[in-house]
Order: sequence, then C-alpha cells, then structure tokens
Amino acid sequence: MGGPLTGLKVVDTTTSYAGPTASMYLADLGADVIKVERPGAGDDARWWGPPFVGSASAWFASANRNKRSVVINLRDPEGLATLRTLIGKADVFMENFNPGKLEALDLDHERLRADFPHLIYCAMSGFGLDGPDRTLPGYDLAAQARSGLMSVTGAKADSPQRVSTALSDVMTGMCAALAVSAAVVRQREEGVGDLVDVSLLDADLAVMAPRIAAYLAGEPEPAPSGGADSVLAVYQSFSAADRDLVIAVGNDAMWRRFCVAIGLPDLAERADLVDNAGRRAHREELVGLVGARIATRTAAEWQRVLADAGIPCSLVQRLSEVVTDRQVLARENLLAVPGTDGAMCSVRSPFRLDSIPEVRNTRFPDLGEHTVEVLAEHGFSKSEIARLIERGAIEDGDSKDTECDE
Repeated sequence: MGGPLTGLKVVDTTTSYAGPTASMYLADLGADVIKVERPGAGDDARWWGPPFVGSASAWFASANRNKRSVVINLRDPEGLATLRTLIGKADVFMENFNPGKLEALDLDHERLRADFPHLIYCAMSGFGLDGPDRTLPGYDLAAQARSGLMSVTGAKADSPQRVSTALSDVMTGMCAALAVSAAVVRQREEGVGDLVDVSLLDADLAVMAPRIAAYLAGEPEPAPSGGADSVLAVYQSFSAADRDLVIAVGNDAMWRRFCVAIGLPDLAERADLVDNAGRRAHREELVGLVGARIATRTAAEWQRVLADAGIPCSLVQRLSEVVTDRQVLARENLLAVPGTDGAMCSVRSPFRLDSIPEVRNTRFPDLGEHTVEVLAEHGFSKSEIARLIERGAIEDGDSKDTECDE
C-alpha cells in the first residue's frame, strides 16, 4: 500500500470540498494526511446532506478517505500550540482560512515558513493570496460565475447555468495536489519548502483557457448554446430516434468518413465544407441536415455505425447508467466505502500508478477518531493528552459532541 508520497506528512486544516479533495489525492498517493477539525461540528461537509447514511454525509465521505481526524480547539492557546507542534513535524500544511484569522493565530505563511523553512505551505482560497479581492469568501458557484464558465453553459438562448457538480472545488483540489507534489520533489532533494497559492477562480480560469484564448484572438463573445458552439463542427449532441448522443468530428478525414457512414456522402464532396472553417461557417445548415439524419435511427444503431467508422460518439448517460457502465466497472472507478455494506461509494482518483497496485481505500475518519493516536506519535505523553482533553484544547473520538453546532 505504498506510493510515491509514502512518508510525506500532511497537516490539513481545510474544510468543505476543494481542500479535502486535494489532501485526499495526496493520501491516495501514499501521504499520511492528518485532518485537523474544530470541536463539536468538525468539517462543514460532515453536515452536507441529505443524503446521509446513518449520520454520515455522502459528500463528506467522497472527499475524505485515507485520512486521520484530530480535533483541536484553536481558540485555546494550548490547542493552538498543539497544532503548531504537528505543523513543525509535518512536510505540508494546508489551510483555507480567512487571511485575517490566519494572521491572528500566527498561522500565516510568512510566520510558519520563517519558523519551519522545510514546510510546504498550501493556501487554498476563493480568489488567491493577493489582489483587491483576496479577502472575499469563495464558493464553487461564485467561481463558476466570475470565471465566465456559467456564461457559456446552458441551452441555446437560455439563461447561464452552473455546471451541476462541484467543478471548481474538484479542479482546485487537483491543481493543489499537483503543485504540492511538485514542491515535494524539491523538498526531498534540497530540504526546502514552498508556498502553494491555489484558488477557485484561478482553477476555473484554467478550465476556460481555450474559450478565453479564442475570444482574445477575435472570436465573438460566446453565450449559452447547449454545447453547439465548439471550435469544431460537427461536435455536439443530437437526438436519435430514442435518446440523445454526442458526436465529435475532430478533423477533415474524420468528417469525410462521418458523411459516408451516416449516408450523406454528398456533404463530403462539397468544397465549402472541406475544412473546419467552412463547416463552422455553415454550422446551422449542417446541424439541421445531420440532425434530421440521426433522428431516423436509434442511438444504439448509430453507436455501432460510427464506431465502425472510427468516429467518437457516446450516449448522454444518466447517473444510473454511469455507475453501471462497463468501462467504469472494469476500471474499478467506484470505491465502496469500507464498513458501509455498499451503501456509500467514493470515486477513485483519476490516475493510476504502478507503485500503487492496490488502491488505497480506508474509510473516512470519525470526528476526532485519531486525536490520541496522532498526538502520541508526536511525543505527547498520556498525562499531557489527558490534560489537554480535560481543558478542552483537544477532543478525542469519545469525548466529542456529535451534534452539529448551528
């Protein structure tokens, strides 16, 4: 159960979804992730639901496998000192606090990197560590709106739509995990740390990179179009006789094969459609002709025809189909959460490494489940741990209040 990040110790104070996703990916790669949570409620995402399985949130479970939970009261000076002890022995510290709170607690990156030069400090925020809006709170919805992502998403001539998943959070988590992993290479070679500054807005701007580049190069400003305004034509969904499927014609040779395969060979011979620029200029006409043809047969029939011709296509699958998709199952993308009798699943990280032949998949931690264990590993004696619990500086899994603080 090793991996390239085996031996890396991560202290993660992030909440909600982006930060926990980032630290989960690091844990999947072998890191020891210590999840630091506040007393009583813990991570906000523990209470995101329904759905709940028992008292556990499915959202929380999906971003917190392979971690250990420690509860520390940062309002108590000894709790704060305890956290600093953990940070001092860690390789990576992750946070998504408000900058003012960080400075008040002496947990800002200037202070911690001065005290611990080896430390990789990963700051996760809505809008980044600098700029006029650095202190604004950030959530997925706001990032999708501000980045322009919503302005190009939705049905044609309809109002802008949010991509209906935590896209900003997951992308930001991936970006953070990538940057931290890169910083670890230098840390292991040179013994020095780094500052990783990752934001929801920056991640969504990266998603929008091709659209921004096209607009700045002279393309008209895009609007919601149901996915029919790609740089490529034909590259969108169509309604077959029974259901929708998408067709992606990626180059000129593919276009000629496509026309023959669907029974419209004359289109392949037209000089005004020989290249993508011409097809884009005639997109509306093409969509009408192709759409009428696709509507004459079922989606399954077109899948067979187009597969034989080497044309990328796919059914527009519902989630009930996604979770039973033969490729999804063959790749073991769905991970049953241990101890839940199959009632909860998470999604496997989107990478495979030979150094991790068996996927790491330990159950998400209960709140404070590992407080005593982790502190003992960091040199705290039994009597010291008992005293910290008594004064409320820390909580273990048995002493915590399991109800959410409203």
